[in-house]
Amino acid sequence: MTAVNRTKNMMDYVRDGSFKWLNKNPNPYNEEFEEMKKSPSAEDKYWIHELSAVANAVVRRCSKVLDVSSDQLRDNFEKVATDATKNSSRYARNFLEYSCFRALAQSTQVSGYMEDKKFRRLTFDMMLAWDVPDAASQPSVDIDEDATVGATAFSRIAPAVPIIANVIISNYVFEFLTASTGGRLQFTIYEKYLTALERAIKKLKSHSESSLLSSERSARGERVLEVDGTVTTQPVLQHLGISTWPGRLTLTDHALYFEALRVVSYDTPTVYELADDLKQVVKAELTGPWGTRLFDKAILYKSSSLSEPVVMELPELKGHTRRDYWLAIVREILYAHGFIRKFKLTGAERDEALLKAIFGIIRIQALTNMSSTIPLSYEAGLMFNACDQLPGGDRILETIATMLTSKGPERNNSNKSATGMYSVSATAIASGLGFVFGTGSTNTLNRSLITVGEITVGEMTPLEKAVDESRSNYKMVADAQATVDGAKVEGLDTNLAVLKELLFPVIDLGNHLIAILYWDQPTKSIAFCLVFGFIIYCGWLPYVFALLLIFFAISTMLVRYVNEGRPVDGLKVIVPPPMNKMEQLLAVQNAISQAEEFVQEGNVVLLKIRGLLLSIFPQASNRFAAALVAFALFVTIVPFRYVVLIIFLEEFTKYSPMRRAQTERYMRRMKEWWFSIPAAPVILERSQEDKKKK
Repeated sequence: MTAVNRTKNMMDYVRDGSFKWLNKNPNPYNEEFEEMKKSPSAEDKYWIHELSAVANAVVRRCSKVLDVSSDQLRDNFEKVATDATKNSSRYARNFLEYSCFRALAQSTQVSGYMEDKKFRRLTFDMMLAWDVPDAASQPSVDIDEDATVGATAFSRIAPAVPIIANVIISNYVFEFLTASTGGRLQFTIYEKYLTALERAIKKLKSHSESSLLSSERSARGERVLEVDGTVTTQPVLQHLGISTWPGRLTLTDHALYFEALRVVSYDTPTVYELADDLKQVVKAELTGPWGTRLFDKAILYKSSSLSEPVVMELPELKGHTRRDYWLAIVREILYAHGFIRKFKLTGAERDEALLKAIFGIIRIQALTNMSSTIPLSYEAGLMFNACDQLPGGDRILETIATMLTSKGPERNNSNKSATGMYSVSATAIASGLGFVFGTGSTNTLNRSLITVGEITVGEMTPLEKAVDESRSNYKMVADAQATVDGAKVEGLDTNLAVLKELLFPVIDLGNHLIAILYWDQPTKSIAFCLVFGFIIYCGWLPYVFALLLIFFAISTMLVRYVNEGRPVDGLKVIVPPPMNKMEQLLAVQNAISQAEEFVQEGNVVLLKIRGLLLSIFPQASNRFAAALVAFALFVTIVPFRYVVLIIFLEEFTKYSPMRRAQTERYMRRMKEWWFSIPAAPVILERSQEDKKKK
């Protein structure tokens, strides 16, 4: 079928009312299709033969945003696109992306674009068109008022507006939004998400424009990202040493502030820096009355500028969601500044990196206010947190830094960006959201700012490739972790039984070696000593070790070949009789007592060695020193392999029938000598913290 025939069929498809889904709800598509139907030369003037009906409508709307005709938009694409991008097999989708990126770059420069319902619908329709871009795909797709979008289309179009998503976390945002809709995104849910984003943006701007910490923030132009503790029913408690104060906790894009609550006002804020390199550590912490560790609802902050760590407790009745949220967003800012320092970003590059973190926090705030069948993972929705957890996350950050700092024409050439072959950056759209950079506002886009984003028309950017590789590795890690979680068993006695079964080959080998050492079977002991003595004498130990490794490798491959396609046999463990709570407590107490005895014996050995070195018992120290000198001379004079051979023969023949009596007498004298050595004295002092608590 020729392109003209396909076009005629599609026009008939439109005229026959097959797009009734357009009339059910108000949709900007209606206007475009009505104009197409009324035009006497619709096929020549409006319709692009290579595109599907839905893609034609989207391109038509993009041309209106850009105030150019569809033909002119197509001519511009033909001029700037490479031959590979204009390849016939991918032409429709690449031209659609080009049109979308140009229209979005223009739309996002208008103040308050997130509130515009036409903008919201346009971005969603771009995703619909991306799923069915070419003329051949349209008839096989049934599009109605409940049309939905797939993950790939969302991950391709949504990052073109960085506040909606970015390449790294777009998949997670999509999964969260579609958890209850079978992995397909509906417009109603998408619109709710954009509405929540709009509210989060207004909240952030209202915080930053308020008097919160105004004097402290003025020097650096900080933006207030989150505030908590203003409601008396949800206080924030600061634990510093043994003192506890309720107050207000504020996070900016540079620091964490705590203001203790007084009778009618707040005290002077205490600053906990996140931007400077102070070896900061931010982690979850347990709190409780009188120093106990009972409640998992707090954040610990420590740095080289503090004499002792500070703990921020965020109490709630059930769970620790509130704490997890704060922990994630504080770490996001900390990681962002670590990224800036590591790659020495300044100026526009620094602003871009910070905006990526800020936009991530805004997205998390929006998702928090949406219902879903799955719990919200704050770390997975924040870019720097995600890179900290993903395998290969460091390579993703290196790629981002390279993209930010590259001075080539593909990055900072504003004319290249203006062609629409690239999506816009976070910095480029910030003015439309009313954000403030540094100490001044950017109402118009500065040409020195970064204007190129993370997506390229018709290509995978290095960032997308790094993210895809990381996701593939993460899937393998997740599958492996699932087997680990399935292998975990409950109960101390059961775990010990599993451990014993796993170590059985090692225990069995050890028993055989002990039998050889004690000459229980003299024939095997003699053979073992002769064979290994000859190997040591000839200097073949490295080769023997290498052969053992090769043997294990060959065995592994043979087992894989033999068992290919067969299910893996599970480890069979005989479960011991169940223990009641009292028996389990006694078992734990017994294990702790044994561990304590083991540590005590180790301390005694170390203290006796200390006593020898300090000559607390001069006679024993003299013998010890003489033995060390003799051994040093022996090692110096005798070749090393002979030293190893002598030590080996000494150890493996001392319990032979001929030497057993002599060995027993020698070991007895050594024990008597060891027991006669006094231990160095120990003085116990109470720590300053314990004294304070007293």
